[in-house]
Amino acid sequence: MTPAPLPAAAATRATADVRGRPGKLRKSIRRRWQLYLLVIAPLAYFLMFKYVPMVNGIIAFKDYNIIAGIWASEWVGFEYFERFFSNPMFTTVVSNTFLLSLYALIASFPIPIILALALNEVRGRLFKRTVQMVTYAPYFISTVVVVSMAILILSPRIGLATDILGFFGVPPTDYLAQPDFFRHVYVWTEVWQTAGYSAVIYLAALSAVDPGLYEAARVDGANRLQKIWHVDLPSIMPTIVVVLILSVGSIMAVGFEKAFLLQNPLNLSQSEIIATYTYKLGILNADFSLATAVGLFNSVINLVLLVSVNAISKRVTGNGLW
Repeated sequence: MTPAPLPAAAATRATADVRGRPGKLRKSIRRRWQLYLLVIAPLAYFLMFKYVPMVNGIIAFKDYNIIAGIWASEWVGFEYFERFFSNPMFTTVVSNTFLLSLYALIASFPIPIILALALNEVRGRLFKRTVQMVTYAPYFISTVVVVSMAILILSPRIGLATDILGFFGVPPTDYLAQPDFFRHVYVWTEVWQTAGYSAVIYLAALSAVDPGLYEAARVDGANRLQKIWHVDLPSIMPTIVVVLILSVGSIMAVGFEKAFLLQNPLNLSQSEIIATYTYKLGILNADFSLATAVGLFNSVINLVLLVSVNAISKRVTGNGLW
């Protein structure tokens, strides 16, 4: 059964809308050219430094030769992916990356939320600002400096931790030389450095909560904990969900700098992650094709996690990135 044709007037309006779109766009550009001009810079940045470099991912499928160049190198398909999957280091670096990232997520995700909720309840402005400054300031410390501080504090000869524990009869221990301590040092220095900065996001969300909700909770006789549970948490839940999705989506993208700086031959069994392994393959061993294949594999895993967690979040909470 064929659909009924559009009335002449409706067909005329549809045709006019299609023909008028370029004109509307030109009119919009003329009226808001300043805004379009501002958009050009970030678009150019993402195009040049994010999207164009993605083309170089083809190196993972070629036997890359520096002299021949990317496009003239021999196509080898999935050879380097197979080499990585069959490498004895595959299980080690993937499991180390996943466990370290999961530990960091579990430890660092709730602490900024608790800190923001606690600061939101503080009435003394001077105390609140002092705590914010003390917890926020470590974010601006260089990773190299943070690692240097950790190495000095944990030093078995002159470290502060050795002196304090020695007072209780604990013998000196070289913590960074023991693989079991690497993840704890990495994660808790990360929490100390980023908790205050991450709490600012939730404080901003809390500042947008309708004061009428607090008044209604007070009239109903809610105490502080009940107000936090029934007013604050539901109000910032969309922000929490978005941050959680982004964190899980980058769970395999553990930072390179801190892991590499804390790494030594004695803790290598737990400190060797995908980022440091890729660096050694590509920069130190000049095996660019294999390094690109490892990095591309890591990016695909992150993309799958991001899409999956976003879909689950949309189904369970109704909130998501898209």
